[in-house]
Amino acid sequence: MSKVRVRFAPSPTGYLHVGGARTALYNWLFARQQGGTFVLRIEDTDLARSTEESVRGILEGMKFLGLDWDEGPEVGGNYGPYFQTERLGLYREYAQQLMDAGRAYECFCTPEELEEQRRVQREQKLDLHYDGRCRHLTEEQKQAYRAEGRVPVIRFVAETEGQTVIPDLIRGPVVFPNNQVDDFVIIKSDGVPTYNFAVVIDDALMEITHVIRGEDHIPNTPKQIQLYKALGFPIPAFAHIPMILGSDKTRLSKRHGATSVTQFRDEGYLPDAMVNYLALLGWGYDDSQTLFSRAELIEKFSLERVSKNPAVFDFQKLQWMNGVYIRELSLDEFYEKTLPYLHNAGLVPGEPSAEQKQMIMAVLKEMQSRIKLLSEVVEMSRYFFTEDFQYNEDAARKILLKGEGKTVLEHLRQALSQVQEFNHAELEPVFNGAVESLGLKLGKVIQPLRVAVTGTNVSPGIYEVLEIVGKERTLARIDRALAWIAQAEQA
Repeated sequence: MSKVRVRFAPSPTGYLHVGGARTALYNWLFARQQGGTFVLRIEDTDLARSTEESVRGILEGMKFLGLDWDEGPEVGGNYGPYFQTERLGLYREYAQQLMDAGRAYECFCTPEELEEQRRVQREQKLDLHYDGRCRHLTEEQKQAYRAEGRVPVIRFVAETEGQTVIPDLIRGPVVFPNNQVDDFVIIKSDGVPTYNFAVVIDDALMEITHVIRGEDHIPNTPKQIQLYKALGFPIPAFAHIPMILGSDKTRLSKRHGATSVTQFRDEGYLPDAMVNYLALLGWGYDDSQTLFSRAELIEKFSLERVSKNPAVFDFQKLQWMNGVYIRELSLDEFYEKTLPYLHNAGLVPGEPSAEQKQMIMAVLKEMQSRIKLLSEVVEMSRYFFTEDFQYNEDAARKILLKGEGKTVLEHLRQALSQVQEFNHAELEPVFNGAVESLGLKLGKVIQPLRVAVTGTNVSPGIYEVLEIVGKERTLARIDRALAWIAQAEQA
């Protein structure tokens, strides 16, 4: 068997979404496991919708996920160009070869004439298909149409007898009657190839051995197999992977939440977590194992274990998995990954001093086990870096205004002002003393101070928080909370 060559061939009409990323991942894993070649090809023949921005978005998404390609944009290779718009001459050459062999012809039908064909077929309850009326035009008829200003498309002469069998590596044999395929367009009137034609030429010339793609391409495959045969190209192996659905069991889209890889990146998902989760959307090795390193995925991945059934995208499971990967980072790695979020929020400088970095690291040490997304570090740690934070209204009213909140803060304000060093050893006696003096449980003492210092009733341990915030800021925040209580009581 020849060396495995697979490709991911996105259309640059938008950013890399999770469905495309999962397809790219399965191709990448298969290539890496088989010691093969992973090709990235940009199918940019949709001239009206393809953009440079989308190309950049696709490349960014691939790089973020760590799906390095062996051939393609920015890398090169022996089978380029890797943008379809740079290969237009090749498509015309093979279209002419089909015409010379009697397997393609010029069609001069106008859109209005084609619609009239379909209208008649609908009335007669026939399958909608092109009726082949231009297949046998004489040269005189062609010249007459050109004189009218008509510009032809080129259609492929499809086989209508028998059947086409797709030996799908995931689904087994898929059979299509050939009478379902009409004479389809391979070159449009502007000289640009259609998808089905360009993909066959490219995959054949790039010697792609396995075409691994979404199941939405199954209906295209009989047409492509006919083209492979007509051109004398070897037919690659096909593997059509299941769709990805949202929680409502409809096709995953923006209404379900983030779908582009770059948006997941910006929200604070780690590439290893994304790769791990995407791999499990349709593939599984062992029901007892959920977390896989890249090396394990490469070792264990196989097309035989890819499901035929649609996969449901579970945002909660992905967040959980991302939290696991965040906790596995070293503190230095966590710092490097969260610093941009804190900087963009205006909480820390882009290049902190040694003293500032020490403080940030202390904060992050407390936050690392609590967040599921890197972006969460901003709101969950805001109170460490700025006095400009809001009280959680429910927590403030429940804890500061009711019960002993005011009394506790007044007591702690006095006691903490006498503490010289804000560390666990110095602070613990203060709280024990408050418990004894006020006759309250420790939680009833801690919570009012927690709300005063952090704005909320959920935070790391109170001793760790106070040590990072420091004495001066702690006392100022208690004063702020007491002023807020006084104002609320007067309202």
